[in-house]
Amino acid sequence: MTASNTILTDGFGRRHNYLRISLLEKCNLRCTYCMPADGIALSPKASLMTAEEIFSIAETFVKNGVDKIRLTGGEPLLRKDFPEIVSKLASLDISLSITTNGILIDRHIAVLKQFKIKKINLSLDTLISSKFHAVTLRNQFEKVIDNLHLLLNNDFQVKVNVVLMKGFNDNEIVDFVKLTQFLPISVRFIEFMPFAGNEWDRSKMVSQNEILSLVGNTFSSDQIQKLEDEKNFTSRNYKIKDFQGDFGIISSITNPFCDSCNRIRLTADGKIKNCLFSNSETDLLTPIRNGESIMNLIAAAIQSKKKVRAGMATIDEMNDPAKHFDNRSMIAIGG
Repeated sequence: MTASNTILTDGFGRRHNYLRISLLEKCNLRCTYCMPADGIALSPKASLMTAEEIFSIAETFVKNGVDKIRLTGGEPLLRKDFPEIVSKLASLDISLSITTNGILIDRHIAVLKQFKIKKINLSLDTLISSKFHAVTLRNQFEKVIDNLHLLLNNDFQVKVNVVLMKGFNDNEIVDFVKLTQFLPISVRFIEFMPFAGNEWDRSKMVSQNEILSLVGNTFSSDQIQKLEDEKNFTSRNYKIKDFQGDFGIISSITNPFCDSCNRIRLTADGKIKNCLFSNSETDLLTPIRNGESIMNLIAAAIQSKKKVRAGMATIDEMNDPAKHFDNRSMIAIGG
């Protein structure tokens, strides 16, 4: 099967070679943009994928063209069988990476090294301890900062994900950019996105243009260098001249990158979502447990993918709760 006719190619010619697997719905933080204030009803343990089932489903995707897998959560390092999961996935011919809040990095760094997981996305929305507690409801700021430096000291490639919310951390944008002067990190500013229970509205969002304007108020135009966008990019990247690191903007709302999307998500209970914003899901775990093929299910899910953000082409549509109220909370989808 060639790349042009793989089951992972959708009706718009987009080839999906990047699978994001959520390992569980639990987290040791309660970030307000991710977890509803009242929490969520967790899936029963029996309905979550086992390590072997994760490998079986992932293997099918790899056989059909996936060459990049990212492990997400909840918080993926909370899985007690995390070492077993990565040992299985590391046997596949893929690039393996994780997204984490960083709290448990020090406990698992040996495992990450052993299985050559060098690319780490670390979620950190503020550089101020009191604000960290306000958004996460936990006092773990120092732990996260210590583990960020632990990763850098061990030569991991670290991207710091910052979800921007107007009136909360938009006044720290320049501080995060300045962090790249001495640290070889990639800071990625993420527009606040709508999910069940996170009380999204347009007024809370910090747009790509606003981010660049704030950066431009501090750094001159000849200091701000636009970097070449990666193939299948999600982040439009920039660098301040002579700084060690760089920064990027993930503008899913104001300037989406759907034309080059190559991602598909697998939830912890074994359902695939062909778009982060999609309400529809396809159950792969039940047929796997019944010994059935999942190839046709995957093909149908990919073919049903909309051209832009699950059919929400405009910001006005995104601002309509009826368009996304029955989507999962971010905690249950996987970052």
